[in-house]
Amino acid sequence: MGTSHIFRPLPLRRGLAIAALLIAPAAASPALAQVSAQGEAEAIVLRPLSFFKVNDLDFGDIIASNAAGTVTIEPDGSRSRTGGVTLAGGGGEPARFAGLGTRNRQVNISLGSNSIWITGPGTRMRVRNFEIGSTPTAILSTSPTRFRITSPLGNYNFPVGATLEVGANQAPGDYSGSFTITLNYL
Repeated sequence: MGTSHIFRPLPLRRGLAIAALLIAPAAASPALAQVSAQGEAEAIVLRPLSFFKVNDLDFGDIIASNAAGTVTIEPDGSRSRTGGVTLAGGGGEPARFAGLGTRNRQVNISLGSNSIWITGPGTRMRVRNFEIGSTPTAILSTSPTRFRITSPLGNYNFPVGATLEVGANQAPGDYSGSFTITLNYL
């Protein structure tokens, strides 16, 4: 954007400058000119963006075999498997996050890492393909995905599912790790 000038100096013409000097001593007191203009001030006060975890991502109970496989928790809570993994019990649920913002404001959501490792008594397992339960659903990544807060009250919540890679002959036990989701209020 170029520089704008509110006041621009006018070049003095020699004849006007002399006339101004001749008239000025004759005036009893200098005349002051006063002008005014009115402006407006505006502000938008936003509700601070709050964001918190409601529950953790849980792949549920699984049984490994001599073949590798995967377990996927969808944002809607459904659970599926591939390869040599058996699903045990009815466990498993997506992570859920919630918060409060201002209606129609945009929010960028991103992951701290596109995949994480969970550790336990055996070989670590990779968690990948984090999917947010939005309309339509979207795969989350380190590149921000833009969403709009549509609730009239500004509240929002969303589930996050993912896929777990289970190794062949994975040792039994509890495995855990953490992932980071970042929201930037626009």
